[in-house]
Amino acid sequence: MSPFIAVFTFAIGSAVGSFLNVCISRWPNDESVVRPRSRCPKCGAGIAWFDNIPIASWLTLRGRCRGCGEPISALYPTVELTVALLWVTSIAVFGASLTGLRVALLATILFGIAVTDLKHYLIPDGFTVSGLVLAALGAVAGAWIGESGPFAGPVDAILGACVGAGAITIIGWLGEVALKREAMGFGDSTLMAMAGASLGSARALLTIFVAALLAAVVFLLIVYPIGSWRARRRGEAFEAPLVPFGVFLAPAALITLVAGYPMLNWYLDRFLR
Repeated sequence: MSPFIAVFTFAIGSAVGSFLNVCISRWPNDESVVRPRSRCPKCGAGIAWFDNIPIASWLTLRGRCRGCGEPISALYPTVELTVALLWVTSIAVFGASLTGLRVALLATILFGIAVTDLKHYLIPDGFTVSGLVLAALGAVAGAWIGESGPFAGPVDAILGACVGAGAITIIGWLGEVALKREAMGFGDSTLMAMAGASLGSARALLTIFVAALLAAVVFLLIVYPIGSWRARRRGEAFEAPLVPFGVFLAPAALITLVAGYPMLNWYLDRFLR
């Protein structure tokens, strides 16, 4: 990748990340992502264009609103920087191609889902429906020009959407029976429909397994040690926090997109042959 392409891709990615911030903050409240224009979440004052430049404006203003002086969350530039890096990585690995664009868009949507689900315990339809539409269009376009890359073809995309949504719905129902409370939300089903349309049926099922593995690792290595240490300091019993499963399904889908076939081949060679 040339320096010019890298800088251009970073700029485009950071702009997409800025729009993703709007989606993360507004979609959970059923607000439009088009109007009104960007405003301070504290005082409600409109943000001028020169204060809305991704990453740079937050640094220039030192993380504070120009109008009221209240702090602006570091989540905003973090999202913009992360999406910019995702776009640069996607184009660096898959080239300036349809596949590179599809990977960048899917990674952006999955990242937005993970952040929103962690922050609001909600996966807005805006993410999953747009992701499902893009997956369908991408599958047709990829088949048309002969550039499917790591994505599923049109037929497997349809099957993958059904398998992904169906599998996570069944798991949620079984969890609800076992735990006597809701285990999966409808957003997890639409997320897996979107992921399945991108990955196909086999990797859709693998995504659920990888997500469960990620959840177990995070709980055992991070959540439990830190939570139990804090509980002991307060003289209380440790209670595991509720972490939405979409937080793990989203990165698992991206991991499975890139490494799903080698993982499946390793499993088949090791255990079924």
